[in-house]
Amino acid sequence: MMFERRAAMATLLANRPNNLFVVPGLGSCTWDAFAAGDDDRNFYLWGAMGGAAMIGLGLALAKPKARVAVITGDGEMLMGLGSLATIGVQKPKNLAIVVFDNGLYGETGMQASHTSGGVDLLEVARGCGIERVMEIKDEAGLKELAGLLANSDRTLFARVRITPDDPPRVLPEKDGVVIKDRVRRAAQALV
Repeated sequence: MMFERRAAMATLLANRPNNLFVVPGLGSCTWDAFAAGDDDRNFYLWGAMGGAAMIGLGLALAKPKARVAVITGDGEMLMGLGSLATIGVQKPKNLAIVVFDNGLYGETGMQASHTSGGVDLLEVARGCGIERVMEIKDEAGLKELAGLLANSDRTLFARVRITPDDPPRVLPEKDGVVIKDRVRRAAQALV
């Protein structure tokens, strides 16, 4: 089953606990997280291609009482594959990496990505030592994943296959200092 990406994002964030921080990958995932509801715990990325997983790892390690969900696309994850090795070694229990995979490089013109050519991100994650690896196949699985973002007891990697749609863009704050400061304030509020 392929999901409509904006609806999938809304499902993942619908019952978000207070300690769940989200690092959406640049472009579509950032717009979809913002469309699901702006939140001070969203660390929106602008122009940091390939960096979402490492930013999420840093936040998860710095704030062990927080839950951190990196929700990014296949293109960005492919660009930052080395981050999975570091995450697999560190094994933060409070980190989830969710890849919305449409098999396309959406930010550069919808060219076929390597996942459409046979690269299996689930196997890459397993090979990097991430133990909880999930392929989301239906609505029940998506809802299970949403719950695991709040309470997984180990590092999680999930792939959600999405349709190659292009809903209207909904753009969040672009000022990096403003974004950083509001996420920092939200993180400092965790005791």
